[in-house]
Amino acid sequence: MATIRPFRGFRPPKQWVEQIASRPYDVLNSDEARIEADGNEKSLYHIIKPEIDFPIGTDEHDARVYEKAAENFSRFKKNGWLVQDDHANYYVYAQVMNGQTQYGLCVGASVEDYMSGKIKKHELTRRDKEEDRMKHVRITNANMEPVFLAYPHHDEIDTVVSQIILQQPQYQFTATDGIEHLFWIVSNPQTIERITKIFAGFPAMYIADGHHRSAAAALVGNEKKLRNPKHRGDEEYNFFMAVCFPDNQLNIMDYNRLVKDLNGLSDEAFLSHLSEFFDITIKGTTPVKPNVLHHFSLYLSGKWYELKAKTDTYNDNDPIDILDVTISSRFILDKILNIKDLRSDKRIDFVGGIRGLETLQQRVDSGEMRMALALYPVSMKQLIDIADSGNIMPPKTTWFEPKLRSGLVIHSLD
Repeated sequence: MATIRPFRGFRPPKQWVEQIASRPYDVLNSDEARIEADGNEKSLYHIIKPEIDFPIGTDEHDARVYEKAAENFSRFKKNGWLVQDDHANYYVYAQVMNGQTQYGLCVGASVEDYMSGKIKKHELTRRDKEEDRMKHVRITNANMEPVFLAYPHHDEIDTVVSQIILQQPQYQFTATDGIEHLFWIVSNPQTIERITKIFAGFPAMYIADGHHRSAAAALVGNEKKLRNPKHRGDEEYNFFMAVCFPDNQLNIMDYNRLVKDLNGLSDEAFLSHLSEFFDITIKGTTPVKPNVLHHFSLYLSGKWYELKAKTDTYNDNDPIDILDVTISSRFILDKILNIKDLRSDKRIDFVGGIRGLETLQQRVDSGEMRMALALYPVSMKQLIDIADSGNIMPPKTTWFEPKLRSGLVIHSLD
């Protein structure tokens, strides 16, 4: 039983939404945020990446930076750039990319559901990143950015959403990356009650993107619970902001690898080792995208190769061993290149499929990287199977597009 509830969101007045809305804090660095926010005092980056208000080189984890986030949030509210809704609402958030639309419901998701495992994870979180977001949630007393959840497709939710979107959207704009964003307020009490009841029938929901945000939000909510001797369970801190999408509308892209060296091997020796685990075909100088599970594309010294995993390198009946990230990690990165920990090894980098295979080729050709490996994307079924089995995917497995825009609505913990 999934517990959700509506909330009184802080939102931008319509005329300022495009100035305020931003990309998520974790998809760009401080320098990029500084550039994107240049000349725009209303950019949400002043709250979610407040180091941009300090001299270049200021540590983003400096206590003053977190304090600036809270100060800027207060200023946004004082200036009327963020205004709290009078009533608790759900919100419909739609994104259009390449002619395809996905419709999400923005809700208050239950901290208790996260803590008990009803909101299921598929990735490990890093304590340092959790702590960073926890500090941000604590000092702003708000969920500034939503967690991206998936739920099992449900026809009646589709019907409810299809009726809501017949109304004029509250927001509608196309961001600089070409993604269109539309946003509706769901205020009708009967509609709210029906949505809540349908979600109560779901045995679980799944974190698609935002593992660190969800962990931080839930842990801060739990802290507040433990510190409140009069805790009832209906306080706002018992919920965190999430946008929930049906699993059949979501698009997972490939998440590819770049490696700085071949662990002392020549091209010939590296390819010879690879041939123990893969059937190798030279494909030429044009980028080749893997088009089926257990096929990989390798770029090395100006040439693209197709790698087909040999049948003894995987187990299609095991939710982890079926994954191409498992095959590549085990037989290429670990056995041949001696890269043991994908989360900490500085010899490897990761590139979301939205950037294209040309980016991989360019970074190898420039000499920055020695080799690139392109993977076939994970499916939603694989993600759900792993989460349901209680297993964890290898790091850097899933890349969801489009990313949620931050700043359309904010959830206060008061």
